[in-house]
Formats: sequence, C-alpha cells, structure tokens
Amino acid sequence: MDSNNIRAALDWISDLVLARLEIYFRKSEFFEPVPFAYFDDESWLGLFIRQHKPRLEEIAVLLLGLAPHFRPGIFDQLIAKVVPEGDDLPVFGGVRGSSHRGILPTGETALFLLAGEELERRFAVQALFANDHWFRRKHILWLEPVREGEPVMSGRLIIDPEIVEEILSGKIGHPAFSLDFPAEYIETAMAWDDLVLNPATRGPIGEIENWIKYNDTLLNDWDMRKRIKPGYRALFYGPPGTGKTLTATLLGKYTGKDVFRVDLSRVVSKYIGETEKNLSRLFDKAENKNWILFFDEADALFGKRTDVRDAHDKYANQEVAYLLQRIEIYSGLVILASNQRANIDDAFVRRLQAIIPFPIPRPEERYEIWRRTIPSQMALAADVDLHHIAARHELTGAGILNVTHFCAIEAIAKQMQQVNLRTLEDAIRREYIKEGKVM
Repeated sequence: MDSNNIRAALDWISDLVLARLEIYFRKSEFFEPVPFAYFDDESWLGLFIRQHKPRLEEIAVLLLGLAPHFRPGIFDQLIAKVVPEGDDLPVFGGVRGSSHRGILPTGETALFLLAGEELERRFAVQALFANDHWFRRKHILWLEPVREGEPVMSGRLIIDPEIVEEILSGKIGHPAFSLDFPAEYIETAMAWDDLVLNPATRGPIGEIENWIKYNDTLLNDWDMRKRIKPGYRALFYGPPGTGKTLTATLLGKYTGKDVFRVDLSRVVSKYIGETEKNLSRLFDKAENKNWILFFDEADALFGKRTDVRDAHDKYANQEVAYLLQRIEIYSGLVILASNQRANIDDAFVRRLQAIIPFPIPRPEERYEIWRRTIPSQMALAADVDLHHIAARHELTGAGILNVTHFCAIEAIAKQMQQVNLRTLEDAIRREYIKEGKVM
C-alpha cells in the first residue's frame, strides 16, 4: 500500500484547501503553495511523479480527485474549520454522491483551489481537463459529463478506478465481465507444443509473436513511430474448432499480454448509437494496457457494408466506420476471427497486417492431434489404428477433443481396460451428428 505518500498527499492537499478557503474569507493573505514533498520510492505515487513529472497544479488536481477515496468527508471537515456555521459554498463546487455522503470534488473545485476568482488563471486551470491533455489521453482523470445546459466544470472529477485499486492493493485485477466491459479474460494451461497447426498458419503466427516482442524497440529505439501506426491488426479465418481462440490465448501467454475475448452479443445493439458507446467503453478501458483484443465471430461487427437503402443501413455503416477508426488508433494487437475470409468488409481487410488461414487439419495433422490429445491413462485396443482413423475422419482439433473426452469418460465409468474401435467410432458418429454431417 502507498501509505506514506498518500498520508503526505492528504496533508498537502488539506493545507492547500484550507489556505484557499482562508483567502476567500479574507482570513489570510494569498500564499504560494509549497512543492509537494513525496517519497521517491516504488509506490504508485512515487513512480507516477517520476515517470510523468507533473506540474504543481497537475499534482493538485490529481490529489484532489484521490482525497475522498482515502479520507471520506475530508472537504466537509476542511470547510467546517473555516466556516463553522456550515454555510453552503457554491464557489467551492463539489457534489454529493448517491451513496457517498461527503463532498466529491468537481472541475469547479479545482478552479477554486488553483485560481480562486482570477479569470485568466481559471482559463489555464480549465485546460487541465481538455481532451488533448495527457490526463485524458492516458485515461488518468477526467470530468463526468453533465446535463445539457449545465456548466461543463460542474462535472464530478473522476479518477480511473484502476489507479485507486492499485494504490490500495498494489496491483490491478482483471476487469469483470459486465455491460460496461463486454469482454472476458481468457487463458490456457496448454503450450505451443499442444497446438497442431498447418505450416501456412504457423509461420505468420510467429511473425505476430515477433511484433509483440519487438515493436517497442522498432518504434522508440529505431525512431519509426512517425512512420508506422502503433497497433497490429490480424484476421484469423477458418472453420470452428481449428485453433483460432487457442492461438490468440497462447500469443498472450508467451508474450506476457492479457487476452480478452470480446462478446459481440453485448457490443452490438439495435439502438442507434449504442454499439459505438459499447465499443468506446471497451477501447477506453483497453487503451495503454497493451491487451490483445480477440473479436470472435467478428462478422457481426466487421461484415461487409451494405448499400444505403434506409436509416438502419446508414447507421450500420456508421458503426463500421467508427470501428475502423478505433482499431486503427489502438496501440495493441487486435485479432478478428471469422469462419470465412469473404465475410469481412474490404475496408477492414486493407488495414490488416496479417490474414491467416486456419484450415481443417490434414490427415497427418489430425494424427498428431489424436496422438497428443489421448491421455496416457486411456489405453487403445489393438483394433484401433490412429493413422487410419485420422485419414478417414475429417475432424477439427475441437472435434477430436470432444471424441476423446467422451471415450475417456466411458472408459472411467465402465472401468474399461482399453477403448476399442467400436467405442471410438460411436463417439465419432456422435460428433458427426452434432455437426450435421453423415459418417
């Protein structure tokens, strides 16, 4: 926990607020705030100041937003010291939350604290909340939107919740799957050796792995940032069960990146403008995290645009255009997965660095999948020839796993010493029926 620096921060911001209140009520003359004396350690605040080198007013705004999270009621207590009778102070700004009973700072609170009633200084402070300020660009703090007609600076000062979480616990957990974050963290215990891929697939996957590992060196050390867009966009296409999701997960596992599978059923909305809102929340959360975003069944969002025949077509095409813009400026890896390459809009295809096929495995690849999937505890009878099974039955990796799973459970339940050809082919037949095929 960042206790030493937080204690120093709360004392410093309290002194600053008290001084401004006393000046406002003419109980003292104006004073120049002293520099914030922090502990230059490995705590969040120490690292933040060392990395960003914020100006004094930027530190003040940051601490203003953090203060209620660590000392509830801090602003009510400070106002009561100067105004014991508890007069309402519109000039101080601030709002009260639905659950939190103390004053929560707003942009107006920052204006009062750093500029008082000096108009020119208020303009300068207001610039700290502009969209192009690094606070907003790096998703550190911003003002909550207000109702139409209300002053913009009356919006509540919002600190990225992950900052508060990191200060309190020393780490940031994975965001929970929700309406506000329609993506699920995925991981695997498997390794690259467990994945059997066509050589035409394996090579380009290695190129993506190299990009993840060395892109920062290329952009920064080789000074290519001004020539190359920061992110990487790839399309994985092929039938279900051919390893697209597992490949994305393994890329994250072996490069130290978190992988999130986006639930498009939660993103796409029939209501105008809602799809863009959902996408915006997702990309805002992912920004500066270097996450791998995996859009499964991407046709729903990245499909071909239609001729504009009605308002629905018009807004559907606007969603595609918005998505194009967001994935182009995302600095991490975006992977689209589709059953058919032809389903993806040409505008997306032109912006992809890699288009990688995941075909149905060939007989020799199916044999390897069978060999690696069957557990050592499941003995096969002499009438089972895996080479013959692999050549005869055109199954995907997922299909082979399903068959093996069924046979293994049967073997355990019936205490079978060996799994014979009849049991194996019965399981294969079940898989064919499930997939709508004829054996």
